[in-house]
Amino acid sequence: MAEDVAAAVAALDEFDVAYETTPMGTILEADDVGVLLDAVEAAHRAVDADRVSTFLKVDDKRASDGSAAEKVASVEDALGRAARSDRED
Repeated sequence: MAEDVAAAVAALDEFDVAYETTPMGTILEADDVGVLLDAVEAAHRAVDADRVSTFLKVDDKRASDGSAAEKVASVEDALGRAARSDRED
């Protein structure tokens, strides 16, 4: 499955989006929802398989320009530490 995920992620490089791949999915950010949706379509189509599942959740917060990284930083400030464990399993 890693090769399929890699193909989808590589397709994102053609678009003006920021992304981070995690063990549970890939987080995308874009200034324009059209660019975001085009990037999602390209990533979906980049996977050459009999069946492809793409899960999409859009959070379009129009009253704020905060990035995902800034949101995590706010949580870490409130925690007083990194928002993850040191466990390496």
